[in-house]
Amino acid sequence: MDIWEIIILRPMINVLIVVSKYLFSSPGLAIIVFTVIIRAVMYPLTKQQLVASKKMQALQPKIQELQKKYGKDKQRMAKEQAALFKESGMTNLGCILPMLVQMPIWIALYQSIIRILATGPEELLNLSRYLYSSWHIVFPMVPLNSQFLWLNLGSPDRFLIMPILVAGTMWIQQKMVTPKNTNPQQAAQGQMMLVMMPLLFGFLTLSYPSGLALYWVVSNIISIIMQYFVTGWGGLDTLWFKKKPDDTGKS
Repeated sequence: MDIWEIIILRPMINVLIVVSKYLFSSPGLAIIVFTVIIRAVMYPLTKQQLVASKKMQALQPKIQELQKKYGKDKQRMAKEQAALFKESGMTNLGCILPMLVQMPIWIALYQSIIRILATGPEELLNLSRYLYSSWHIVFPMVPLNSQFLWLNLGSPDRFLIMPILVAGTMWIQQKMVTPKNTNPQQAAQGQMMLVMMPLLFGFLTLSYPSGLALYWVVSNIISIIMQYFVTGWGGLDTLWFKKKPDDTGKS
């Protein structure tokens, strides 16, 4: 067992199982509560990332002006952009670093959910490797009751509700942080990503355990709430709050 499994993955698996014990033996509730706890603990980093992203969006018009002016001179462009970031107190690491710090936690939670929903003999044998023998509460809980609402958490959602929720919540989250772009090529790329990523995750949900889809939906909803309180509705303003034309037909 490597360091990753000992320090991060194994503790998370055992805690998830114990949490489900005290939540009516429901791994579904455990996934929801644990996801909320993890996102709450990481909120300072998430807020830092959202604030940095908002600042980056505010700088987009000035960056586009620099691209028009120095687009052919890469060295001058980089110098002017660095000066702009310094003037505004903005750094590229402000957006990237918080995400990099959070990624191991998200990956560990993803791997933990996959493992605790083990049902087959080989999967259960693999799960037993991660259980603490000193925690007597853990072994009697395995295998976990995988029923939650209409879902069998160890199998894909046969009613296709979770794929729709995953894709829908991810689209809303991405739309909120998608900046307005006057560059046609960049705007087209942004629109493509806005459509492709939700569709990709929705498609993956068709074959992945619905317990993982539950985590994605809860995490997306939390992200939407956080983004609203930090940056507002963002790109959704253009859809929900368009100025209505007056009686004369003028906008």
